[in-house]
Amino acid sequence: MISFHPKYTDLQAFSAGNCNTAMALMISAHLDMCQQCHHDCIDIQSELAADLFSLSTPTAPLDSQYLAMMSNITDLPVAKSIVNEAINTSIELDGKYFELPRVLRRHVKNTGNWSRLLGKVWQAPVELGDIGKANFIYMEKGGRVPEHTHRGSEMTLVVDGQYNDGIAEYDCGDFTIMNNQHKHLPHSEADDGCLVFTIVDQPLHFTAGIARLLNPFSHLFFK
Repeated sequence: MISFHPKYTDLQAFSAGNCNTAMALMISAHLDMCQQCHHDCIDIQSELAADLFSLSTPTAPLDSQYLAMMSNITDLPVAKSIVNEAINTSIELDGKYFELPRVLRRHVKNTGNWSRLLGKVWQAPVELGDIGKANFIYMEKGGRVPEHTHRGSEMTLVVDGQYNDGIAEYDCGDFTIMNNQHKHLPHSEADDGCLVFTIVDQPLHFTAGIARLLNPFSHLFFK
């Protein structure tokens, strides 16, 4: 059951086309998995449309928000045909296949090789162009990322499985944002482990044990 969602204000910004590209990608992936937020966005978009077209008279001038939105839409590049382009719907690790939300499937081709990060934790970097690099992180049963906080922000979507970070228990479809106000220790005890998709804008900062020795090098692993 999905318990963690984007803030309603973030859904409003997404629906209006006003959030940054990284946030838009994460929310889009969450919407593929969450009917509640999907319906919320439909309602928000209906309200926005009603506001835009509830002009006092047929000849009333269109407001700047509407003109800006229409300009953004017409400036979008024409989509190329992908009829003949095969798109992977899943990602594979050691014979395990994980079905991905639709919006993440187009990025499988830009995903690097899996590498063992720490113990039972695996990482596959994802090149997102102007957005930057993201990562698929897989925790086997018993796998854990050392306790850390964040120099910037970390957006995480649970793609498959469950994990706990000492703050809460997260299930498939859950979406979270962590920053320097949070300190957590992600770990999974699920039989099939847990796969997450993350975007960070600054390296992690490890806060406990020998892992603190990794801080000078954390940008090599988590950025």
